[in-house]
Amino acid sequence: MFDFDRVGAVRRLVTSYLRSPSISHMRDPHSVDRLVEQILGAIDREPSVWRKWLAERETFLQAAAPYWLPLEDLRNFLNGLPGPPLTLTDVEQRVRAINDSPFTSRRDEELRPGCEALYAREKAEGTELAAIVGALEDFVYFEGLKLEAARADARRRRIEDERLALEQGFLSGADCKWTAIQRSPELYTRINGRAYRLSPTKDKRWELYRIQTVEDGGARIGLYGSRGDANKVLAKLAYDPEVWW
Repeated sequence: MFDFDRVGAVRRLVTSYLRSPSISHMRDPHSVDRLVEQILGAIDREPSVWRKWLAERETFLQAAAPYWLPLEDLRNFLNGLPGPPLTLTDVEQRVRAINDSPFTSRRDEELRPGCEALYAREKAEGTELAAIVGALEDFVYFEGLKLEAARADARRRRIEDERLALEQGFLSGADCKWTAIQRSPELYTRINGRAYRLSPTKDKRWELYRIQTVEDGGARIGLYGSRGDANKVLAKLAYDPEVWW
């Protein structure tokens, strides 16, 4: 690649990146990584087994590959750029190679229907392909943020549901693993029908108690450096004959 080709390729990518209306988008580490990948793909290509992919084609396809664009439309557009004629297989395999690269962010399949709908709408309105790719980049970024927020919220709800189920199980007398009751600093468990409490100390150790109810003080079993140490004791103690009740 000639130097002026390299400069032009980088200029086009950076100019496209700076069109983003969102400062947070431009500062987002994933967006920066994507820009770096596109720049490297556009300029660091010699020698290459992909002989038909000159600078303009490679720069465009690096930007377009993540968005599930129709291969026929991609081929028609790319054949209008400098380089030998491309077949559908040329385009399909180059898109695949880009998306399978370890340096390329994984595509989120949940965004695919939205990308395809946006593409169909913009194509019907006569929007040129380069502009559609820019719109898709914005769509994937902002919808990706919403999707991640929704997933994080779902994870929080699942964790809370599991916590409440454990708490209810303990209070109802069922065996269960360690859980906090009403978000207390103490942890409670029931093994072999026997209830225990772990209470944190100021020096970040744990006091283990055998209890009958959440309200009682219980009988102190010992002081341990970690929950793991207490679990080792309980693994045997919970099945031994009790002597303190």
